Amino acid sequence: MPEEDLVELKFRLYDGSDIGPFRYSPASTVAMLKERIVAEWPKDKKIAPKAASDMKLISAGKILENNKTVAQCKMPFGELPKGVITMHAVVQPSLAKAKTEKKVDEIPKKNICSCSILAVFQLLTEIVAAIV
Repeated sequence: MPEEDLVELKFRLYDGSDIGPFRYSPASTVAMLKERIVAEWPKDKKIAPKAASDMKLISAGKILENNKTVAQCKMPFGELPKGVITMHAVVQPSLAKAKTEKKVDEIPKKNICSCSILAVFQLLTEIVAAIV
């Protein structure tokens, strides 16, 4: 493939650092990009994907689908000169891990008696009435 047909991409991480830039064929899929990102992910980062499925790629505000090619995801930039395209690599917990953790809605809530709320409201009403 001619060098000028390759697309130059870099991937911005959560802390503002980058992976890349690397040159990709327009026929490369988003899934292939994710595999490369996982392989190149800095080992010193606290948050890291274990697999490509733990990550979302975002370009121009859109989450990219794994089966799409770089050519399909590339936004038309009109007459702008060719340059490096920055995509955001967002790590998300895997679905299996998310299912095992308790959701906020499942955590028991402390019961607050509504009568105590009413008592506070009544007290505030009396204070305001005394001031006026």
